[in-house]
Amino acid sequence: MSEQGQQTRPSEALTTLARACGVATDVHLIDGTHRTCSRGALVAILGAMGFDAHDDDACRASLEELKDYVWTRIVPPVTVLREGQSREIPVHMPHGSTVTAKLRTEAGIEVPLEQVDKTNEPHGVGSVAVGRATFRIPDDLPLGWHVIEATFPGRRGRGYVVVTPERLEVPETIKARRPWGLMTQLYSLRSKRSWGIGDLGDLGDLCSLAKIRAGADFVLINPLHANEAVPPLSPSPYLPSSRRFIAPMYIRIEDIPEVAYVPSQQRAVIEWESERPSRNNETDELLDRDEVWRAKVAALEHIFEAPRSPGREAQFEAFCVREGKALEDYATWAALSEEYQGTKSWPDELATASAAAVAAWRDEHSERVLFHAWMQWIADEQATHAQSTARGAGMDIGIITDLAVGVHPSGADAWSLHRVLATGMGVGAPPDGFNPQGQDWSQPPWQPRALEAAAYVPFRDVVRAAVRHSGAVRVDHILGLFRQWWIPVGHGAGDGSYVQFDHEALVGILILEAHRAGAIVIGEDLGTVEPWVREYLSSRGVLGTCVLWFERTHDGGFTPPEQYRADALATVTTHDLPPTAMMLAGAHVELRTELGLIDDPDAATEQAAQELQRLVALLRERNWVIEDYEEEDLIAAVHRMVLASPALLTGVAITDAVGDMRAQNVPGTFEEYPNWRMALTDRNGVPVLLDDLFDHPRMRRLVEAVRSARR
Repeated sequence: MSEQGQQTRPSEALTTLARACGVATDVHLIDGTHRTCSRGALVAILGAMGFDAHDDDACRASLEELKDYVWTRIVPPVTVLREGQSREIPVHMPHGSTVTAKLRTEAGIEVPLEQVDKTNEPHGVGSVAVGRATFRIPDDLPLGWHVIEATFPGRRGRGYVVVTPERLEVPETIKARRPWGLMTQLYSLRSKRSWGIGDLGDLGDLCSLAKIRAGADFVLINPLHANEAVPPLSPSPYLPSSRRFIAPMYIRIEDIPEVAYVPSQQRAVIEWESERPSRNNETDELLDRDEVWRAKVAALEHIFEAPRSPGREAQFEAFCVREGKALEDYATWAALSEEYQGTKSWPDELATASAAAVAAWRDEHSERVLFHAWMQWIADEQATHAQSTARGAGMDIGIITDLAVGVHPSGADAWSLHRVLATGMGVGAPPDGFNPQGQDWSQPPWQPRALEAAAYVPFRDVVRAAVRHSGAVRVDHILGLFRQWWIPVGHGAGDGSYVQFDHEALVGILILEAHRAGAIVIGEDLGTVEPWVREYLSSRGVLGTCVLWFERTHDGGFTPPEQYRADALATVTTHDLPPTAMMLAGAHVELRTELGLIDDPDAATEQAAQELQRLVALLRERNWVIEDYEEEDLIAAVHRMVLASPALLTGVAITDAVGDMRAQNVPGTFEEYPNWRMALTDRNGVPVLLDDLFDHPRMRRLVEAVRSARR
């Protein structure tokens, strides 16, 4: 081995520490190759987890610190178990002390805990001898977040005991019906009432029309997470500022009750603000979020000043109390963003939510902070109304929200949750056939040890926000609850490593919060997935994802639909794939060639043609398409194919229903392609508004094909 290779390979001490911290030192890539993680990547990753690993002595010292860590806590900050399970829990105190422990349920009932007769040798932490007592958590606790408390002379320790469902059960009515629904990027689906992008009012109308005109039982949308407070706004809904709050740009201005009480002169200003973005509703031009937000925030400022009735004011105050510090932090961050817009960095004394100067700044700017909190209340109200509209129209599920993988490194959550995020790290994916260099999504990951020390409450709050206004939630890249590919800032996407997470705790909390909200959970489990992961998720009642273009046999053919998983959402396409009309025409190869993503266009064109031939052969074999077919016949046929699967849910993309030829997102591009900025258009590039959607000839034909396949 070369001298350089010896320097970059991890030492035995570094390897031992990494593995003890759940960091992989060797990875097997999708092409079957094996790679040893570089020393530099491992040192940086361990540093982000709070461990000094700069040399072998530091590694050994950090390993001893890790062994001592559990003994420094009186009780574990959180213990997650399944309903019906008992668990022994350690309590640490000075050796020789007498300790008692009790548990208080969410309902306020106190349960004394039985001490287990176990002898444990004391452990030395510095000069202190720490003893351990063991208590048993009973197996009959109800679901929920309970508090355990241990007391010994002079001190008391508290932690959570979280009891989660064994399995998240799908309602029998949904199992019997096996519903189908529509999928859309909400911002792209505009109506005559939109201000340049689709909004929460459009969402409610879409749900009503989808059920009444087409018989759909759900609408799956992109994440509505909050984005930046000031332009420029990131176009990607998967790189949000906060996953705990809603992007105010989705507010329907006219649906705010206080609009009726805005003075006539100011109401005229609001109407004037709407004119410019609304003019773009019927064009095929790229969506301009910045223009939309400038117009909406100006209108919202006028409405905020209008008087609220005593009842409405009480509701706003109750919302602020319910959301508590999380809302206060978000609103403060948004106000700070306005104050320091255009600057590369904020003053050091305001760099994080926990900084001492932040409270004083918030007091000085309380009215603006309140304005941002008010916008969240309005967005929350409108999201609630959209889901109630869906259920009122007769949908079994209603809205399916989408939970993004992470957040923007400079956003609200990174600012307020910095203590439980791994700074200097980005989440991504290792090299694969689709992205040979790997992927870096530039999102700071949860820091496993810090998240556990926070009792997983920040994760719980994210999940609660995702299921609050929905009948189901799709968890993007759910494999991140098991392990994540961490990339140190400044390293290439391939120079990282996998970091393990406590999936039993994270999945358990996910399904507990979904159970309480009455929501289904769908995990986006595409890509190379170890079989046990899918089996585990299925055993916990989490549905998987089947996409026609990815369901393949060993010889590269298309998997017959009867072999799809039953506990899944089956679709023809996803937001990361070109619309089906584009795929069938081979236009996706042309686009990827233009963008420099294909090395051999001729080979790619030939492969696409062969795939189409194999797909058509299967469709003809099953009599799903006529011999002398046209493009619309093929689109109907591939949907008949996924509808013939045993999948519990089936999704139909609205882009497919109108023959859209423009991709919403081209993975592997940033500035090369206008990702997440395409308005809905039909096969001829003509914009399709929500008002006309269900009268569009292609939509009507596809809906009829879907309905006939369900009979």
